[in-house]
Amino acid sequence: MGTALGASPWIAIDQERIDRFAKATGDFQWIHVDPLRAKDGPFGRTVAHGYLTFSLINMVLPDLIRAEGMTMGINYGADRLRFPAPVPVGSRIRAVGELVRADLLDGNAVQTTVRITMEIEGQAKPGCVADIVGRFYF
Repeated sequence: MGTALGASPWIAIDQERIDRFAKATGDFQWIHVDPLRAKDGPFGRTVAHGYLTFSLINMVLPDLIRAEGMTMGINYGADRLRFPAPVPVGSRIRAVGELVRADLLDGNAVQTTVRITMEIEGQAKPGCVADIVGRFYF
């Protein structure tokens, strides 16, 4: 526990990705999908949905953690989720992981909690911090 897991590759956050997420979720709030209006809004341009940033964690987890010899792994959920800073269109984000907990379950499974910090390139505050719970069966 407390082991740093490194960082994922950078992920580009462009308007197309934001628009596709809006279509998939039905969240068409103007701060995400209307570049003209967002230019005069609180962030000066569109920003990614918080849940878009969160959803990208699943894509990059295999870059940070791998349980060798397992027969199955499942996403068990998240214990904590925060969006400290908006992720502006045109930025890049990456996941930085830390193993914060690992527990043996029934002798053939391990439940892990990995804290994922979605860093925004060039910014001090991250776009998302989440404690991701996974189970690995052996």
